[in-house]
Amino acid sequence: MKVLHVYRSYFPDPPGGLQEAIRQICISTQPLGVENTVFTLSPQPWPPVVQRPEATVVRSRSWAAPASCDLGSLHSIQTFRALAQQADLIHYLFPWPFLDMLALFAPRRPKVLTYISDIVRQRWLGAAYAPLMWKTLRSMEAIVYNAPAYAQGSAVLSHPSLQPRLRQIPLGIEESSCTAVPDPTVFQRLALHNSEPYILFIGVLRYYKGLHTLVQAARAVQARIVIAGSGPEHDTLQQQVRQLGLHNVIFAGQVTDAEKAALLQHCHAFVFPSHLRSEAYGMSLVEAAMHAKPMVSCEIGTGTSFVNLHGSTGLVVPPEAPQALAQALNTLLADKPLAQQYGLAARQRYESLLSGPALGQAYAQLYQDILER
Repeated sequence: MKVLHVYRSYFPDPPGGLQEAIRQICISTQPLGVENTVFTLSPQPWPPVVQRPEATVVRSRSWAAPASCDLGSLHSIQTFRALAQQADLIHYLFPWPFLDMLALFAPRRPKVLTYISDIVRQRWLGAAYAPLMWKTLRSMEAIVYNAPAYAQGSAVLSHPSLQPRLRQIPLGIEESSCTAVPDPTVFQRLALHNSEPYILFIGVLRYYKGLHTLVQAARAVQARIVIAGSGPEHDTLQQQVRQLGLHNVIFAGQVTDAEKAALLQHCHAFVFPSHLRSEAYGMSLVEAAMHAKPMVSCEIGTGTSFVNLHGSTGLVVPPEAPQALAQALNTLLADKPLAQQYGLAARQRYESLLSGPALGQAYAQLYQDILER
């Protein structure tokens, strides 16, 4: 079975949560007889074809990216059409408005769409783009959503016309794809002692990650907090730390896979304070669950509270509530048996719902069901 995945960016360009989600879908379906190709845009698409372990990546030029919406050219459409003609099924990943243009020119093939998130910030774009978006959505044989709460809270996914097409498949991670040997030198670099408990955050430092609330909460947290990642909010957060006179917040910067593995292996708990619906799921939470770590996240009506179940795999607090966030983190720091209990439950949830086999079987079955119709 040949499947063509379509999204605006992919490896080897800089990684992100959705690119990793596509990689995991490819990795987990490959052993089940799925031959994966990824069509994407890149500002520097050379070489145009990249052979990766999980898929063949075909890249066309991104000529502009207004509002993070990469735009291709006529050549992009032609390349996409040629790839689509060779595929048994097309798998689109939403949102990406140029995707809808590609779908207009696609040959007749079975097609599915994974709906990652609503268009949250670019309201003007959403209004202008809505007619084309609805045309695309209603043309799909199936629309995959990742968590019940997100589907219920989305004005798009909750629309009656889409209900017959909806199918839930949680995003997951194939454990064997995380092969990096932990690099303990990261603790020396960050001046962390092995016996010292610390709270960990990993992710791109974006506006919706709620890290300003985590920094505020750090004043009352009885441990160090390691923020691993880079992004546009980095300087603002560092300035906030200086203004508050904090000494327990450590900015690790962009970490390697080996450093990330070491940090996840030894952290006491994982924190994910995202406060807006732009955070649709949280692949970092899946990584934390895979490492059997208790989690603290915020209730924002998305997939974060599907991965981290309150009172089972960790604690869920209101968004932008520094006192509640600090209290939840201190609870896990003070009650080690409770933290261990949550961590074991997180690992069990990972194995049953969020692992590579669970993800691969769900998508391979969906592809097969559609092809048999």
